[in-house]
Amino acid sequence: MRGHIRRRGSKWVIVVHLGYDEAGKRRQKWFSGFETKRDASRKLTEVLGRLETGTYVEPSKETVGAFLREWSSAIRETVRTSTATSYRMNAEWYIIPHLGTIPLQRLTSAHLNTFYADLLTDGRRRGEGGLSPRTVRYVHTIIRKALADAVRWNKLPRNVADQADPPRRRTAPEMRVWSADEVRVLLEHVHDERLYAAWLLFVTTGMRRGEVAGLRWESVDLEANRLSVTRTLISVQNVMTISTPKTDKGRRQIALDPATVAALRAHRIRQSEERLQWGAAWEDNGLVFCWENGKAIHPDRLSQQFHRYIKCLGLPRIRLHDLRHTYATLALRAGVPAKIVSERLGHSAIGITLDTYSHVLPDMQEEAAAKVAKLVVG
Repeated sequence: MRGHIRRRGSKWVIVVHLGYDEAGKRRQKWFSGFETKRDASRKLTEVLGRLETGTYVEPSKETVGAFLREWSSAIRETVRTSTATSYRMNAEWYIIPHLGTIPLQRLTSAHLNTFYADLLTDGRRRGEGGLSPRTVRYVHTIIRKALADAVRWNKLPRNVADQADPPRRRTAPEMRVWSADEVRVLLEHVHDERLYAAWLLFVTTGMRRGEVAGLRWESVDLEANRLSVTRTLISVQNVMTISTPKTDKGRRQIALDPATVAALRAHRIRQSEERLQWGAAWEDNGLVFCWENGKAIHPDRLSQQFHRYIKCLGLPRIRLHDLRHTYATLALRAGVPAKIVSERLGHSAIGITLDTYSHVLPDMQEEAAAKVAKLVVG
């Protein structure tokens, strides 16, 4: 592979020989518009080097906006539906309005840094104010993934997002969980509620709200005292849809305690009665927890009801998801091995469990030291 430099009018151009096509015709690539011969020589060296190493990218005027829309469609079948929707919406809301007209191959890390700063100070779509650092980091993640695919698809020679500087991750706020007594206050209050078994599941298994809302009877074995988490009910643009757990470890079996099994048995009997009352109008979705007519319950409705209970009972304000953290914290403090807690929560690695609940570890260390010392020295 070779090339040469020639003068054309007042400018310099380079011509790169790319070999011959199937018809035996010579293939050439021209690059024009260089002010000096030295500039042209440098470009020729760069192009020949990229061709030699297989990193040459055909020049293109494709814009960032056009590429992102193409990319959003291309990855739709490779990620979860909710993830694909999130990528597309964030691209349309934030990235394309700011960076969409820039040619993809001219995008720089400086463009991205300025963009992130703008989002932090004035990035909200409605009203004044900026986005949170967490949201801006998520936008950066989308850009970085999209540009990585652009490199893989031979549209870019490198990923400029790798050299960009998104906002730093702030120290995570202190985890807010309930004590065992506070959990009991909730359970006593909802004991006669229609969805008592659902609230019991939250606090005895640490399941996510989408996992509880999407649980089907076919995944529950009350004879073996266990259930399988194989699906989750999520909201995509406020439309409920069934999805699968994010990781392989998220698909898991969870052992159930006798009280939870008893609550589920009672719930199944009540649901059978409701089904008879509704007759042909019953929607058979196979769901464990649904409305009286069989329709799925939107996960947000569970959160809203949970906050109504908190207000009524005067309990410390936490999110419904924090019942999951509460379960894990109580389990670890009760001496349940971290590996078992990790498996029940569906974490992809035990390290996530240990990092997330590191606030419990000092107490466990002290208890371990005391127990070993008692065995050794009495």
